[in-house]
Parts: sequence; structure tokens; C-alpha cells
Amino acid sequence: MSQAPLLQIKQLSIQISQYSRGLQRRSLSPIRELSLSLYPGEMLALAGASGSGKSLLAAAVLGLLPYNASLSGAMYYEGAALSSKRQRQLRGKEISLVPQSVASLDPLMKVGRQMRQGDESPKNKERCLQLLSRYGLGPEVAELYPFQLSGGMARRVLIAMALMQRPRLVIADEPTPGLDQPTARRVLQHFRELTEEGIAVLLITHDLPLALEVAHRVSILYDGRNIEEAPAAAFSRPEQLRHPYSRALLAASPARGMQSPEGEWPYGEVD
Repeated sequence: MSQAPLLQIKQLSIQISQYSRGLQRRSLSPIRELSLSLYPGEMLALAGASGSGKSLLAAAVLGLLPYNASLSGAMYYEGAALSSKRQRQLRGKEISLVPQSVASLDPLMKVGRQMRQGDESPKNKERCLQLLSRYGLGPEVAELYPFQLSGGMARRVLIAMALMQRPRLVIADEPTPGLDQPTARRVLQHFRELTEEGIAVLLITHDLPLALEVAHRVSILYDGRNIEEAPAAAFSRPEQLRHPYSRALLAASPARGMQSPEGEWPYGEVD
């Protein structure tokens, strides 16, 4: 693994402005002073409960925050500041997103055309078919509309689409909702395979046990901060984890009896 991080985030804070009854303005801080690094050939899982701001972090890296959001702190890609201009240049090319919802697929366009993005050259058509084949999808899938795909097929199409431009960083934002466990495992294993090619993967998930099966490192997000970061293997012995919330999140998994952590979430849904 390279010693220089591909993506580095330092003291990132995100503020969301909202207007409530009577046009009273309030400001939420779903991400507060968060720092992390991601290296080439590594999968880092960012885990936390729904509403913890994980998807907002992905939007911040991609430069896709909502209009009522502002941020402070610093983000670097290959050691250089990740400015708005640079985000536009890299987005969809070197930095690619696998979105949370399969509804991101255009329902009125065939899969192949969506993947090729207007480049109908023989070379690009061949790459499209190669990527579909890589994820167990035949060439006929390129001629299907999204409604003709099963949930698992649609997830694999989204992964293939994200790889069309040969990215160096893939952000997978909750890529397994609605999938049964065997299918979800296969989907996450696809992401792990990308790291073997030197691609960095930021996996955003609320399913900590599943993430532990594929991630190299895990960062736990709570109250807007990453409160713990450790190799995935460290979670096999919860008593060694530093923060009680990390242990509670692990205990809340079905495999461990779904023991609910005590307390209340500090914000509403902001993912």
C-alpha cells in the first residue's frame, strides 16, 4: 500500500441551514471536525447509524452538497487541494460514485447507452460489454431498460457504470440496501476486488458486520465525528475497541442479538 494518501480529509465540518415554522432559521452540524485518509488499493468503510451524515461526506468529496450546506476544513486529492474546479474535473472520471439508489438509472434509456455516455466508438462499446461480463451480466443486458433488471443486476450495472472511465477512487454510497445477504456479500466482494487493482474504495454503510468482511479499515461515525478508526480485524474482539459506541454498534447487528444502543440521535435524518 502506498504511503501517500490518495484522499485526505482534515477537520471537515458541514453546516446545514434550515427554516422551521415562522421562518426561524437554524443551523445543524451533521459533520464536525472529521478527518480521514484513504490510500490506493485500500477499502475504508465509513460506518454509522442512518442519519449520521455519511452520504453528506460523499457529497462533499464529490462537490455535490445541497444549496443550503456550507463546509469548512480541507480536502486533498493526491496531495493537492480538492477545489470546486478540481472536483468538477475529477467527478465521474478519476473519482466515481456508485449511488445509493438504483433509481439513479435513467428509466427511459437502455443500460448500454447509459454506460457509454454518448461515446459510441467500437472501443467504448467493447469496454461496456467487458465490464458487464466482469460482473456476470451478458451482452443482452446492454439492451435492457432498468425496469427489466433485478435488484442485484441493477447494483452490478451501477458498479460497471462507475468503472467506465477507469477511476482511481470509487465512493460506494450504501450499495446493498434491499439485497439479501448472499447478494449483498457478492456486491461488496466486487468492491474488494477493485482494491487489488490499486483502486481506492470508500464504502459508506450502516451494515457494520458486512463491511467487516471486506474492508481493510473501518471508521465509525457518530455525532458528526469519526470516533474510532481501526483495522477490520480489530472488531473481532469488541473489548479491544476504544469507544463504547463502536461496541454498541457492533452489538446491534442481527448476528449479535440486535442489542440497541441507549440514548438518542443528536440530529434528524441528514443522510
